[in-house]
This record gives sequence, structure tokens and C-alpha cells, in this order.
Amino acid sequence: MGEYILEMNHITKVFPGVKALDDVSLKVRAGTVHALMGENGAGKSTLMKCLFGIYHEDGGEIILSGKEEKIMNSKQALDLGVSMIHQELHPIRFRPVMENIWLGRFPMKGVAVDKKAMIQKTKELFQEVDLDIDPEVLAGKLSASNLQLVEIARAVSYNSKIIIMDEPTSSLTENETQHLFKIIKQLQAKGCAIIYISHKMEEILKIADEVTIMRDGQYVGTWDSKDLTTDLIISRMVGRDMTNRFPPKEYVPSDEVVLKVEGLTSPMEKSFKNVSFELRKGEILGIGGLVGAQRTEVVEAIFGLREIVSGTIIKDGRPFQIKSPRDAIGENIALLTEERRATGIFGILSVLDNTVIASQKKYAKNGVLNNRKRAEAAGKSNKELRTRTPNLEELMENLSGGNQQKVLLARWLLTDPDILILDEPTRGIDVGAKYEIYTIMHRLAAQGKSIIMISSEMPELLGMSDRIMVMCEGRVTGFLKGEDADSVKVMNYATKFM
Repeated sequence: MGEYILEMNHITKVFPGVKALDDVSLKVRAGTVHALMGENGAGKSTLMKCLFGIYHEDGGEIILSGKEEKIMNSKQALDLGVSMIHQELHPIRFRPVMENIWLGRFPMKGVAVDKKAMIQKTKELFQEVDLDIDPEVLAGKLSASNLQLVEIARAVSYNSKIIIMDEPTSSLTENETQHLFKIIKQLQAKGCAIIYISHKMEEILKIADEVTIMRDGQYVGTWDSKDLTTDLIISRMVGRDMTNRFPPKEYVPSDEVVLKVEGLTSPMEKSFKNVSFELRKGEILGIGGLVGAQRTEVVEAIFGLREIVSGTIIKDGRPFQIKSPRDAIGENIALLTEERRATGIFGILSVLDNTVIASQKKYAKNGVLNNRKRAEAAGKSNKELRTRTPNLEELMENLSGGNQQKVLLARWLLTDPDILILDEPTRGIDVGAKYEIYTIMHRLAAQGKSIIMISSEMPELLGMSDRIMVMCEGRVTGFLKGEDADSVKVMNYATKFM
């Protein structure tokens, strides 16, 4: 292994009410993949934002290629050879992909942007990373996985010496993940260092050379990945042994059908068609399938976010029509969306406002909100979920991704739903927080609540579902009982084109 290309020594960062980083150090060698791991709120992203100039450390030093640097902004970081792929993507959706890539450094012809040159440069870049996307397509028309790949290509375009990848595979399929690993190997061969943040243990052990673990804003240690196992990583991350990834199941679903969906069909040609299933009281129904299976589209239609041209939805024995989310909420149905940044959180509002926004009517009298009742409800709900926030007035955008997810779950639990739809509920969340959410799901099922859970993580789908419905290209291809399901059976149905 080469010399250290990066040294972050004794980094400290304080926000109002919380010490986010407490004497943290990180040393990364050129040409290696260095994994950075820890629970949500451990300080991983904060440390990387200090390196990328988004935050300014309150103490410590950053040394790049042997020279101490004070990184004041992201442009300076890029000029110093550091680029970052953020966990939450922020594309300019109404502009072409190529403009998103070259923003701030457009090729010019005199005083005008050289569009022809930009198209050519984008094509060459996409060819380098083996990406088949039209440079002129609007970013907003791309799927989450393709946006992630474009973001990776943009980072490569800077010819950086250090690339920070924060949960880069959270929206990628298995094939796309392997594609990313191929790009990483190419970058390593050029001497580039990759700082890789992920909660996916198997991924880390496969791709990383070294692993640094953080806990509660402090440095725990650095190890060669070959000396680590999944259990070792988990115990060092959470400070305790976790022998089981899923809580014990202490409930039995009822035979009573609370939701019956028959022949649900979208007006879009390449979307879901003739989808039928039943949801029972106190059941966790998992929905599996590959990207493009239209799982999200189906649950969004049930929640009133998407149009249907045919089919019926029967709840508690009576048909009803849902034309908007308001109708769904009125029927005691809640939906935790897949993309929390785009369709879940209100970043500039407080944790308090984000928690109670779906149940405001409960805390109003004669049109006047009772702030004490709002605060009591939000505080209790977030305390139950062990949300880490300095206080309820903290802006939502300042919380880690996992804690944002907990606030969203707290929001919907306050509506007291009969049916809770969870679309990728633990995406980008650490093992400790996952276990807490799984425990809450079991508790709700034991109370007679019914849960529909979409998950692309096979262990989660198998470990949490009482039954699994599998989809492929918009159609239901099979059902499996939880105890009979395995990854081979799920994948057989997920690739069973009708």
C-alpha cells in the first residue's frame, strides 16, 4: 500500500447543543478503498463534509499529500483533488444530464457555451465509465439509480485524487453495484483513493482495503478488512454484540382481510397491470422484485399519488376510491416514501413541524394550533423511536439520514394508521437503527396493525415478512409464505417475465 494521501488529525466539530466530532482521525492511502462505518449520527458524513469544505472543523488539521490545507469551500476541495458523491442527490431536474455534470465549468466558445463540445465530452465520460445515457435527457426523467450513476460519472470527471462515496449503492441494483465496483477498480489503478461510506456489510468486506469505525462522534479504530467479519464490524459500531439481525417474532397474523386489491392497472403503458393481493390484519406483507418491477408505483396508487384506469380497492369489506393522499389518510392508510429527501422531509422546517405535519388537526381548536400539545406528541413519538436530535426545534436538514427516517416514521405513527406502507424503510440506515425499526414493526403488527413493506434488501425481505408478493415488470408473479421463502425462490419470481 502507498503513502497516506490524506490525514485528518484530531478533528473536532461542534453544532449548537451537540458535539458532532470529538477528536476524530482518519488516514487514507493512495490507490485504496477506505471504508468509513458507524451508526447513523456517528459523524461519518460530518467528517466528510469537513474534508469537502461544506463544514469547517473547529479543531484539528487536514493534510493532503503531505501539505496542511484549510478547506473553506467545495470549489477549493475540488481544486485540491477531492470530490464527493452525496448520500442525498440534488440534481437540477429540469436541466439536461450534461449540464448537471459540467455545471460551473461549461466548455466555452468565446462568450457562449459550446453545446457541441459539452455533448462530446459527456459521451466520452460516459464511455469511460460504460454508462448508456443520452447526455441531453433531462435529469428529472432519470430513475434514482441512473441519477446515482450520473453522479458517480460527474465525480470521475474531476480526475480527483480522493473521491468520497456516501452510500453510493443505496439506489443501485446488484448489476449496477457490480458496475460501480468495476469503476472503483479502474480508479484505484490510477492511484485514486476512495473513501466509501456504506451500511452494507457484505459490500464493505468485498470492496474495502481498510475500515475505520466511528461511534457517537468519536474514532473507534481502523482495521484491515481481511481481519474483519460482519459480526465484528457490528459489535464495534454499536458497542455491543448483536447476534440477531431481526427481533424475535411474538405475534401471529389474523386471517381477517383488511385490504383487498383486485386488478389494479395503471394508465401508463409500461407500468403495473392487473395487480391483485390481500393484506391481513396484523400481517407484514413484503413486496419483492427488481428495479423496474413497479412496486413503488403500486403502493403510490393505493395511497392516491398515481392514477389507475381499472381495478378496485376494498378496505374492511367495502370498496372505496382514493383520489388523493388526503383520502388515503382519511381511511387510516399511511405511506413512508422511498425517497425521503425528495418526497418525505421538509428540510427547512423543524423536527417538530416535520413530525406533526400529517396530524395537525389533532392539535388545533377553532383553527388555532396548540403548540404545547404538538410538542408533547412530537417529543413522545420521537423518544419512542430513539431519534437523535439536539431538540425539536432543530432543522430537519441537519439530521443524519437515519434520524430523518425515524422522524418520518414518527410522523405517520401519530396518524394512528390501520395500514402502514413502508417503501424501503431502512435504506441508508445502520444496523442498530434497523433493529429498532424492525422492533417497532413487530410491535405494530402485534397490535393488529397491517404493514406493506417494499424492500430491495433480500435479508430484510426474508427476515421480516409474514408473506412475500413478488413482482416483475408491473405484474404479480408469485406469493411465498415467509417460512417457505428463500432468495432463490424470490429471484425466480422476480425474473419471471409474464
